[in-house]
Amino acid sequence: MEITAPLHITQTLTVLLLEMWLLMTIFSLQGIGGAVWHGVKGFRNSPYGERRIGAITAVKARAPVLGGNFGVWGGLFSTFDCAVKGLRKKEDPYNAIIAGFFTGGSLAIRGGMKAARNSAIGCAILLAVIEGVGIGFQRLMAENTRLDVPPPPPPAAASEGSPMIA
Repeated sequence: MEITAPLHITQTLTVLLLEMWLLMTIFSLQGIGGAVWHGVKGFRNSPYGERRIGAITAVKARAPVLGGNFGVWGGLFSTFDCAVKGLRKKEDPYNAIIAGFFTGGSLAIRGGMKAARNSAIGCAILLAVIEGVGIGFQRLMAENTRLDVPPPPPPAAASEGSPMIA
């Protein structure tokens, strides 16, 4: 006898696994981006004879912090995104915008209400732009794959012996 889980549990587990993979990917990419950013910054801010050492030191000190910060942002965003999807029971771009609003506000709450409000609005605007660009690219790419019905052939003069096709 085979035991199977209900479909909604299987879908929820799949979504959670994808979210975890996404967070690990985001953390890795931000760690690499942070290494490049802080490596260049450390190289430029070091004296001429010690630029290589300065770059390595800056990467060791700051790149993991930047990757961790972005991982926290990604984790909060994913959490809020799933919560908003669950509450609204819809899958549309507004979910990401609302989740971005909550993420920006919650990350800046320690700076006070004004900082949280400004950060929430800024993050929501940023995600609205990202969603808008994504929708624009989807529409642009959909134009190339649209299947149009070919126009009907022009009516031919009825000739003798040719059957009419209706």
